[in-house]
Formats: sequence, structure tokens, C-alpha cells
Amino acid sequence: MTGNQRKQLIILMINMFIAIGSFGIIIPILPAYLKSIDQGGMAAGLMIAIFAGAQLLFSPIAGRWADQYGRRKMIVYGLAGLTLSMFIFYATDSIWFLYASRVIGGIGAALLIPAIFAYIADITTIEQRAKGNSYISASMSLGIVIGPGVGGFLAELGLKMPFLISALVSLVAVLFSVLVLKESESIQAPEENHVSPDTESMLRKLALSVRKPYFVPLVITLIMSFGLMAYESVLGLFVDDQFGASPQDIAFMVTSTGIVSVVVQLFIVNRIVEKFGEGTVLNLFIALAAAGFLFSLFADDYILFFGITLIIFLATSILRPVLNTLISKMAGNEQGFAMGLNNSYMSIGNVLGPTFAGLLYDVQILYPFMLGFVLLIFTLFITIGWQRQTRKKSALVKS
Repeated sequence: MTGNQRKQLIILMINMFIAIGSFGIIIPILPAYLKSIDQGGMAAGLMIAIFAGAQLLFSPIAGRWADQYGRRKMIVYGLAGLTLSMFIFYATDSIWFLYASRVIGGIGAALLIPAIFAYIADITTIEQRAKGNSYISASMSLGIVIGPGVGGFLAELGLKMPFLISALVSLVAVLFSVLVLKESESIQAPEENHVSPDTESMLRKLALSVRKPYFVPLVITLIMSFGLMAYESVLGLFVDDQFGASPQDIAFMVTSTGIVSVVVQLFIVNRIVEKFGEGTVLNLFIALAAAGFLFSLFADDYILFFGITLIIFLATSILRPVLNTLISKMAGNEQGFAMGLNNSYMSIGNVLGPTFAGLLYDVQILYPFMLGFVLLIFTLFITIGWQRQTRKKSALVKS
């Protein structure tokens, strides 16, 4: 990469880190804050589901806008949306305004994230692209890890202090981008860089996915996202209600699980897949995640529950890249379509999981974990049956 490319990449990494990290700051304080305004599991679930839903609905439009109006504008507008969302969160205690702020934040993320990856595609060659995307992904992971830790520290200064600091940090990112970030100039040939508009609706794509050979991995992706986001959405409330966990305890738990996920994805996934194959790894870690949900029902102190949470995040941090690889291998020459479907199924899980978890949590706080366990066991049986059927078809073709 040239010096100018590296400079642009660093600016994009800083923006992504601030965007992800500024939201992560509020995670440890959210259970205590929701209690202070007489809200419970339903509100906690909807905070995540509304954000994910707005992001899902606006991502296709935002992708087209990034092509039409430029990457820089979408990055600035996306950061501005996240900033406004955080200021609303700080300024009000009305639950309906808080929900509105999550809609604004979701739209901001929808504008920001595709534009950043499109910008990377503009400033890199095909050979450099994987490296550029990995740097952006690393900055996202770093934001996920560091944000909650900072939030736990700030909570000692006041219940709403993390919201204010998050808003101010996001505002700095907006000003930084306006002053420093230039519009990208593609180094690809025009015909290479052109992206044709996608005219197929998401519902039509989902209908077509049923006939695809990778349909079962897509369903597993949905259920895994459903279970993980359901777990995450009530995690802070649960350890607060059951074990009297402080914002610092919650921050330590979230940060630790984030570090485990990053380390596992960087150093472990490829090795175990090469040794055992995608199918075996899939079965093993779905079973491990299911066991984690089951053990959650019997954890009687914070330390034990913390250990179980590490197991669940370990399993899902291995399952996600394995599923992506499996879908990619089965997609053949329709990689873009398959990865778009993969993102849609994951997003649907991200919306439904927290919504159902919040509803169930307010009925009985163990119900979200029971639901996750049942769904994962059901998924394990589907996966094993699908693999047997696939092997039979392969044997018939060879004979």
C-alpha cells in the first residue's frame, strides 16, 4: 500500500473502532439504568432488536447511497446518526425516546459500515483487499473488547456518564472525518468497480434460499444468531438480578468474552477445521453451546456463570467463521448472493433473539436460556441428519 492508502485505512479503522467502542461503553451500565427507569427484560431485548432491525432494513438502501453519493458522505452521516442516538440516550429517561434513539443508531450503523467496506474496496487492489478488510474487522473487535471495559470504569462517575462520554467520543469521530477523510478514488477499472443495483427483494431471496444446497447452514446461522443475541440481551440483567453484579463485574465479563472470541478466531479456528473438518466442528460446537445454555440454568454464583458464558462465546466464535466458510464452499459461483443471504439470516436472528428473550425474561428469568438450549438441540439433530443425507447423495454420485 502507498502512504496515502495507509493513511486512509488508519482513518477508517479509527472511525470503526470509535463507532463500535462508543456503543460498547454503555453495555455494562444498561441493566442498572433500565432498573432506574422501571424497565426490565423486554426493554433490554428491544434495545438490541430495534437497533438490529433498523440496520437490517436500511442496509440495502445505504449500500446504494454509498455508490450514488459517495463513501465519505455516508461515513459522516452514519457517524452523525450514532452520535445523535447517544445524545438522545443521555438526555432523556423516556423509554419511547430511548427506542427512537436505537432506530436512529441502527440507521447510522447501516450507513456507516457498508460505506467503510466499500471505501476499502476503492483504495485497495484485489490482492490487498483481504488484508484491508481484516484490519477493519480487527478494529471492530477491538471496539467490542475495549468499549465495555471503559464503560465499567466510567460508571463509577455516575449512572449516565457512559452515555455522555459515548456521545462526545462519537461527535469527535464526526468532526475528525469531516476534517481529515477525503472521498475515495477507486484504483480499479470503472467496469470492475461498478456495482449493479440489486433489484430482488429480501423476501424473494429468502424464498429462493430454500432450494439452495447451503440452506441448512443458513438456518443454523439464524438459530445461532438468535441464541447468542438472546443470551447477550439479558446477560447483564441476569447477573445483576441473580448475583448482584456491579457494572464493573458486567464490564469484566463482556470484555473477557470479547477477548476470548478474538483470540479463538485468530489462532484456533483454522487449526481445528483443518484437523477435523467443518462438519465435525459444527456438530461439536453446537453441542458445546447447547451444553452452555443448559448449565446456565444451574449456575448458582457469578464465577460459575462467568465460566459458562466463556464456553458459550467460545463455541459461537468458532461456529460463525465455520458456517461462513461452509456456505462459501457450497455457493460455487454465486458468492455475493450467498453472503447476502447469510447476512440476512444472521440479521433476522439478531432481531428475533433479543425480542423473544426480553419477553420471556419478564415472565421467568431462566426461560431465555431454556429456549436457547431447546433450539440448539433441535439444530444439532437437523445438522446431523443433513450431513448424513449429503454423504448419501455424494456416495450415489460417485457410484
